[in-house]
Amino acid sequence: MCELLGMSANVPTDIVFSFTGLMQRGGGTGPHRDGWGIGFYEGRGLRLFQDPAASVESEVARLVQRYPIKSETVIGHIRQANVGKVCLSNTHPFVRELWGRNWCFAHNGQLAGFEPPKGFYTPVGDTDSEAAFCNLLNRVRGAFPEAVMAEILLPVLIQACFEYRQKGVFNCLLSDGDWLFSFCSTKLAHITRRAPFGPARLKDADLQVDFQAETTPNDVVTVIATEPLTDNETWNIFQPGDWILWRRGEIVAQGRT
Repeated sequence: MCELLGMSANVPTDIVFSFTGLMQRGGGTGPHRDGWGIGFYEGRGLRLFQDPAASVESEVARLVQRYPIKSETVIGHIRQANVGKVCLSNTHPFVRELWGRNWCFAHNGQLAGFEPPKGFYTPVGDTDSEAAFCNLLNRVRGAFPEAVMAEILLPVLIQACFEYRQKGVFNCLLSDGDWLFSFCSTKLAHITRRAPFGPARLKDADLQVDFQAETTPNDVVTVIATEPLTDNETWNIFQPGDWILWRRGEIVAQGRT
């Protein structure tokens, strides 16, 4: 299985701390050696880094750790391949344009016998994850030819995730840069940091940070991960079927299928 990383914040924030912890799981403290990727939204732009190499050994990953990019919405992924060969075209997150915005998607899990109908969006690689992403966007595009707010989209997103979940494991993160949607099939956790901030210590690396020294009293930063990344904070654990829509670090809507 793969692991996910997401962030939603109300101010441009760097995710170097959480990213450093996740990268250790890509061949160091975890078995996810088959590539990694991370996307940082900057307005309507999306700065994307990917590498099919193990993240713990990746020079590109080291570059990102040294380069504190600030963003309000981030999606990251480390891969343990089960469908599709190890190559760049199969490396998450995947990106497509819809309504003049970059949509970014990452998936943890496996869908058995997943062969969705062809549509406007088609996979470049050969993973079930990218096939699901393309099918999801085809559903959205079919239901809403013109742009609508995320809250209006929710029934389509939730129904699609419910159907994918029937075919296997489907934990995912999806964003258009304005909002972040998270769905849990089996395993996902989140933490929202706000004033008063305190110290945090990574599970997978000898690194601690005092967020009080790095933030302002008005900052709100939510981090989402497959497994909690720190060992001295209380993370909220998703239950199977839980979904949450985030914007600027806060929950906009949530429910359970």
